Amino acid sequence: MNTHPVRSALAALALATASGAALAHPGHESASFFSGFAHPLGGLDHLLAMLAVGLVAARQSGRARWMLPAGFVLAMLAGAGLGVLGLALPAVEAGIAASVLVFGLLIALAARLPLMASLPLVAVFALFHGHAHHAEMGGASLATYAVGFALATALLHGAGYALARWTPQTRVGERIRRVAGGAIAGTGAVLLGA
Repeated sequence: MNTHPVRSALAALALATASGAALAHPGHESASFFSGFAHPLGGLDHLLAMLAVGLVAARQSGRARWMLPAGFVLAMLAGAGLGVLGLALPAVEAGIAASVLVFGLLIALAARLPLMASLPLVAVFALFHGHAHHAEMGGASLATYAVGFALATALLHGAGYALARWTPQTRVGERIRRVAGGAIAGTGAVLLGA
């Protein structure tokens, strides 16, 4: 198996997490980009949900492998757009926590929902994530901030996908994926109760 995509995804994720130094210069467009880029990486709820989307996508076949992550990013941008328009979503934090729980359960149960069910599910949860990203935007430039959080999200999806594909396709590998899904779901349950 070729591990170069795994190394590339992990290297990109490592570089992304090291970008905090750029936040020291507010008022620049790059600060807007980096603050947007950092937001999905800065909260455990966003981080786990976005990694989980990649893990879920890796279990799919055909076009669902790319449609789930792409659908998440597009719906997340739509959720931010709702925030721009001043349209509130109910229980945003609970929706984000529920996404962590549900995505974790899908991984733990090794579920493969049909695309007609999984894509709307992913999109609905992504709306909550996007709305929350917009709420945390502060005085950043909307366009560069959105590009930042969309790119970070796509990289997290890619890292989750790469981790799932890198894990051996054996009973042990399947058990590792299921345990990871259970841990993600458990975190989501704790977040819902908090």
